[in-house]
Amino acid sequence: MIKQIILYLVLLNVCLVISPAQEVVTGLQSNYSITKTRDNQEKNKGITTSGTLELPLFDDFSGRSVFPDSKKWLDDFVFINNTYSDRQITTGIATFDALDNTGRLYETASSSGFKADQLTSQPVNLDYNASENIWLSFFYQAGGLGDTPEAKDSMTLQFLAPVENKWYSVWKVDGNADQKFKPVIIRIDKTRFLKKGFQFRFINYASLSPNLSDPSRVGNCDIWNIDYVLLDKNRNAGDTVFADVAFRLPLRSLLKSYEAMPWRQFRQIELQEMGSSIPIHYRNNDIITRNVTRNFEIWDVYKNSQSHFFSAGATNISPLTNIDYNANLVYTFNTVNTDSALFRITCSLKTDEFDPKGNDTLVYFQNFKNYFAFDDGSSEGGYGINGLGSRNAMVAYRYVSFIQDTLRAISICFNDSYMDANKRAFDLMVWDNNNGIPGNVIYSREEVMVEQGEAINGFYTYNIPEGVIVNDIFYVGWKQRSETFLNAGFDINTPHAGRQLFWLSGEWQQSQVQGSIMIRPVVGDPLKITSINDTYYRNKNLISIWPNPATDYVNVNPGELKLSGLIYITVMDLSGRELIKVPFSERIEISSLHEGIYIIITSINSLPVGYNRLIKTR
Repeated sequence: MIKQIILYLVLLNVCLVISPAQEVVTGLQSNYSITKTRDNQEKNKGITTSGTLELPLFDDFSGRSVFPDSKKWLDDFVFINNTYSDRQITTGIATFDALDNTGRLYETASSSGFKADQLTSQPVNLDYNASENIWLSFFYQAGGLGDTPEAKDSMTLQFLAPVENKWYSVWKVDGNADQKFKPVIIRIDKTRFLKKGFQFRFINYASLSPNLSDPSRVGNCDIWNIDYVLLDKNRNAGDTVFADVAFRLPLRSLLKSYEAMPWRQFRQIELQEMGSSIPIHYRNNDIITRNVTRNFEIWDVYKNSQSHFFSAGATNISPLTNIDYNANLVYTFNTVNTDSALFRITCSLKTDEFDPKGNDTLVYFQNFKNYFAFDDGSSEGGYGINGLGSRNAMVAYRYVSFIQDTLRAISICFNDSYMDANKRAFDLMVWDNNNGIPGNVIYSREEVMVEQGEAINGFYTYNIPEGVIVNDIFYVGWKQRSETFLNAGFDINTPHAGRQLFWLSGEWQQSQVQGSIMIRPVVGDPLKITSINDTYYRNKNLISIWPNPATDYVNVNPGELKLSGLIYITVMDLSGRELIKVPFSERIEISSLHEGIYIIITSINSLPVGYNRLIKTR
């Protein structure tokens, strides 16, 4: 053991000597979208299909859960998302990586190679003759916006022979740098497979970086994306084109600069910051010209009312064509709330009746609370400065306060690291502006420990008790205390547009990597540090809600509570994070929530008076 430690230290020192300091982006050690949803998934694991599926089996992974649809798939190792690629043919993909179904790096992970994710279908009735022409088709992509699999890595497809209870490999592709989604179609005509109880599964074989001398840089790797899986009869070898017009990419913020920003800041510059269009991206996957109508709705979630609706009309789309369209928007977010606001933007395509409908609607929630954000809340990688000379390196992100305000905290998403190598101290920093680069230090806090937050996406909030006055341009970030990679969450889907800088060798430089560090300044009134343990609901009345579990709406019956004054319904997660706050209504929309357990609190004049627990399901 002592020899191993000495060898590790030698390798680490050698690595640092030969590696000059530089920006580094690496894969994730954990996926917070999965770890946050894991507990509820365990509770609902028994909610699966009964019996054997009949043809067709189709999935384009356009559902809202981060896990595969349990009615179609037997296991839940892959990550369902719309952020690990920008080339998908429909919204939603199944991502295979080196993280297990708890969102953590596989315990068997090694540089020599290991079996990682798999996706196994539910049993299917294939009791047919070969003349029925049964084919399985799908699209696959190597790498996407994640780590590209090397030549020794692979994706494999296997079929189960039910009578033999034996799996056979029928297709394999080795790692490569080609970023296109490619179609595959395989005929199923062997008698051993044409049985009731047939199954198929995808498996990816991954490998960690062979250089493990710097554990802080080791993370998720060897990404594969699968889309548009179809198992059906009466097909042929050329049947890889689908009569489907679908959205491809997710909706983004309607603001010009920010994904999220404080409500009272937005109200000061709403005409300047409000976007003039809603950008959407859709595709005609058919071989004929198709007609589609595009509709748009903006809903004030807190008021529970429609704020704006318009149609961009109908248009023809050429075969196999991607469309990037900016729908003209004449609207500015507005509501009666003074401290925060939440708007739901829905974009929908009206297509032919035979067209699959799951991928024809997109939803985005425009959030106005007490923080600025350039990231979309989804981390696809890790960012940091690493190598010889990176001790005292600094990273800064430029923000603009449009009014004089008080910086109350800085929220940072730090990733887990291999062997907990990320557990170290750094200095939290705030700077004023000096001609487009960080200037004077207006706040610093030394020897702050890297922490992973418990909330979705892992943001941890570092409070600034006394607050710091900010106005116009300011910068938030950190200063390293060692030459070890800090591994902060990195959103590859949102470009930093020159706002991200780093300091090395005595000068500030603009970041050369594409994406945004997941760091968010929190401004406004002093923070109320609460958790679910110190809310006031314990001794209050139990309010009646139904249905429970619920999917999209919940009805509220206040019972004997006397409702007068300012009455609100608040939905909180189990860590005390406020997710929804709306004026009291007998029907509350909860479609924006992830699956899980929540607390619903009724308050009168800011005092909690009633509560209940809510289970949110799909």
